[in-house]
Amino acid sequence: MTTRRKFLTTGALAAGASTLAAPAVLGQTPIRWRLQTYAGAALGAEVVKPAIDKFNAIAAGQMEIELYYADQLVPTGELFQSMQRGTIDAVQSDDDSMASPTEVTVFGGYFPFASRYSLDVPVLFNQWGLNEIWDEEYSKVGVKHISAGAWDPCHFSTKDPINSLADLQGKRVFTFPTAGRFLSQFGVVPVTLPWEDIEVAVQTGELDGIAWSGITEVYTVGWSNVTNYFLTNNISGAWIGHFFANMDRWNELPDNLKQLMQVCFEQSHYYRQHWYWGGEAKLRTEGPKLQLTTIPDAEWAQVEAAARVFWDEIAAESEVKARVVEIFKAYNDQMEKAGRPYRYG
Repeated sequence: MTTRRKFLTTGALAAGASTLAAPAVLGQTPIRWRLQTYAGAALGAEVVKPAIDKFNAIAAGQMEIELYYADQLVPTGELFQSMQRGTIDAVQSDDDSMASPTEVTVFGGYFPFASRYSLDVPVLFNQWGLNEIWDEEYSKVGVKHISAGAWDPCHFSTKDPINSLADLQGKRVFTFPTAGRFLSQFGVVPVTLPWEDIEVAVQTGELDGIAWSGITEVYTVGWSNVTNYFLTNNISGAWIGHFFANMDRWNELPDNLKQLMQVCFEQSHYYRQHWYWGGEAKLRTEGPKLQLTTIPDAEWAQVEAAARVFWDEIAAESEVKARVVEIFKAYNDQMEKAGRPYRYG
């Protein structure tokens, strides 16, 4: 009887409290976020949609992220401002494309020869201090830097063959701002257009080619239908991209949803590692549409040497930029000393 009385006065009350709390949680209106990616729908199906689908399923009604593709809500160049104002809640992009007003913007996307392989990016961010620098810079402007990850390398996909540096002269190329700034010294004419317009621009002759991705992406988004050649030399081994959120909206989330978002986005980074990597090899060897061309190593060495000069120019612009460049230099020096498979050729 004593045990039964104790249950009635304690256990029953606890059970009742639990029962009363459940309907409030289940019946509440879910938190809704709008996230826009830099990627169009065909590419977004691989680089972001699986992660958003997983998050929404696991959140089980507590929160839902609505996914929008390139330029659907705002132009890509306005992504940062729209997120900062809270017009959209979160963004998947590189710093460069979304015109971020930070000291690290120039390193987003393809910073020339900062990496040679996709695994370089998570190592640099998680082990070499880039996460801390990005967190500092974005916290200053009211944006949460959630995480960074690697995409594919930066190659040229062109209508005419590129077999030497001279073949780059006068080529009108869709590329990223910093990559375009670097490549212009070799005669490349950088062109900025909405992502969804690129295929037609190549068809009409407005563009001679694209230096925006590796071969996996060229096939996935349809650019292999309008270009004929793929240059095997690249100016970067991996695109650096991120997930960001409006800081106020991030701070409003309960901890479990913050952690769930971080886990789902990390899984997205991992998925891209193998999706891109496998595709790069398979489509070079089995892809039916593009003929491979190569600029000889001795000639391409001029581009690699120019990149180090470019690094020093960027480092001279600010203390923060100098910190990032020093990390890139130290990391690449270590990889070269480590030898194969880290650095070779």
